[in-house]
Parts: sequence; C-alpha cells; structure tokens
Amino acid sequence: MKNPGPDHPITIQPTAKRVRVSAGGVVIAETSHALTLKEASYPAIQYIPRQDAHHEFLERSDRSTHCPYKGDASYFSIKAGDTRLDNAVWSYEQPFPAMREIKDYLAFYPDKVTIEQLDAA
Repeated sequence: MKNPGPDHPITIQPTAKRVRVSAGGVVIAETSHALTLKEASYPAIQYIPRQDAHHEFLERSDRSTHCPYKGDASYFSIKAGDTRLDNAVWSYEQPFPAMREIKDYLAFYPDKVTIEQLDAA
C-alpha cells in the first residue's frame, strides 16, 4: 500500500455538475453526487455512487486489478439492449484508507461509455 503524496498526488472532490453515464442509448447512471478523482497526470475520472446506477445493466465479471494507491478493483460489464461492453466499469469495494471516499462508488471507462456533465437539476 502506498499513500498519495507529492510524487503521486491524488485528489477527490465533489463534482459541481450532474453526471450522466450512458451506453447504447441507455442511461446506466445519473447523479448529482459524483466525485472527481484526479490522480497524478492521468485524466480525471468521475466516480458515481452505486445507488445512482441502474444495476440491472451491470454484470460482475471475473476481472480484478490492483492499484498500490487505491487497492483491489472489481469489474463489471454493461449489458444494455444489444450493447455489451466487457469490463467497462470498476469499483474499489474495500479501498485503502487514504481512498475511503470512493468506497461504494463506480467508475466507467470514458472510451467505452458516454459521460456527460450537465447543469445541476
């Protein structure tokens, strides 16, 4: 386990706008409670509360990965209509203590889904 620091900064902030995630023309998640995670020089990622996702479109997969800063990630595929996107969603179900804010949140690969930031409703 590594802690974020000057050599590898990670910040988590509430997202100011409403976030909508869709795939194949179907809304998979929508929330006004997203978190924006910025890690080192990587693009910012929107983390969506699990309760704001439509779980009927998510199927847990066997894939898992490890991040030395955040912990072990579990993956989900999206099945919406005729669209299937393997391992398009990940979640740190038991994140390391420094990343506890993203527990019970989902993140989506922006190259697999459409992520929109909308004016708050």
